[in-house]
Amino acid sequence: MFSRLREDIACVFDRDPAARNTWEVLTCYPGLHALVLHRLSHRLWSHRLKWLARLTSHFARWLTGIEIHPGATIGRRFFIDHGMGVVIGETAVIEDDCTLYHGVTLGGTSWHKGKRHPTLGRGVVIGAGAKVLGPITLGEGAKVGSNAVVVRDVPAHATAVGIPARIIEDRSEIAREIKAGQMGFSAYAVTHSEDDPLVKAIHGLLDHAVATDQRLDNLLKCLEISGLCKADELAGSDQFDPQYLSKIVD
Repeated sequence: MFSRLREDIACVFDRDPAARNTWEVLTCYPGLHALVLHRLSHRLWSHRLKWLARLTSHFARWLTGIEIHPGATIGRRFFIDHGMGVVIGETAVIEDDCTLYHGVTLGGTSWHKGKRHPTLGRGVVIGAGAKVLGPITLGEGAKVGSNAVVVRDVPAHATAVGIPARIIEDRSEIAREIKAGQMGFSAYAVTHSEDDPLVKAIHGLLDHAVATDQRLDNLLKCLEISGLCKADELAGSDQFDPQYLSKIVD
């Protein structure tokens, strides 16, 4: 039990830069409290003490704002960041190293008995407010954008965004995602289908940055081939300020 608790605490330090010390994590992180109480309620559920398991789950919900049905199966190093409003259904299966942000729902779409909640593969990350509904599977390393509504399977290492969620496949969008990550800003929660001019402006900036990088790389290669200079002599540090882009969004 204590080894699992130490593992959970280490997981918080790995994924939350705001965590300062072990005592703070133990006393002030509702995601950790909800996980510990779920292990207790799940054990009671497995021993057919259904009412006591539900009561423990209800107490955890009152204490943390996180509702995890005692029947849900959760793996190791599971991290819920912030946590308020998270709902995890009875037949949900969460494998190791998954991360959920606040407002996430792993819900069902049917009143029938049996498997009706999602299965999350190893290393899945689900953004704030996303709804993953039905007996679907999110493959290993998949990501779900904030406020997305996912009702179909997501392949391993893919990113799903939008309402209803779609898989990012377009090369320009993939390049935009890579550039956004390099600048410390992730745009995966916004899509081309939205009419918000701010969203379009951000996409335009990211597309322009990708195109400019490609032109500069080609120019440096040409200069190096011609013998005028070496590419590493002209390659300077990126002066882009990701905080400026954050201010635009705010």
